[in-house]
Amino acid sequence: MVKGAASMVAVVLVIALAMIQLVTAGGEEGISCGQVDAYLIPCVPYLTTGAGDPAPKCCDGVRSLKANTATADDRRAACGCVKAAAGRYPVKDEAASSLPTKCGVDIGIPISKAIDCQTH
Repeated sequence: MVKGAASMVAVVLVIALAMIQLVTAGGEEGISCGQVDAYLIPCVPYLTTGAGDPAPKCCDGVRSLKANTATADDRRAACGCVKAAAGRYPVKDEAASSLPTKCGVDIGIPISKAIDCQTH
């Protein structure tokens, strides 16, 4: 009887873990503007001056942004966040457009105040 009870506990445990995974997967909301801002805040000095090269922490943030925008919906959301952030700072357009290249990353999200995020 102990062997049967152990098997039953194992089955219940597996079912519970599967249900937790389903609930957790369904609850994921994608990237937030807070996350995008946190990734790109080290880039503000480069983006506002256009001078030199972006700092290593900036490029780390650009890589993190890419890693966390795997879906088209995530990229559109991040694009909107980037566009809003670009409107809050005196971002130099040339610096913004060159940032991914200078960091050696193709993020799939143009950094610009004028981008239409629904088409990218």
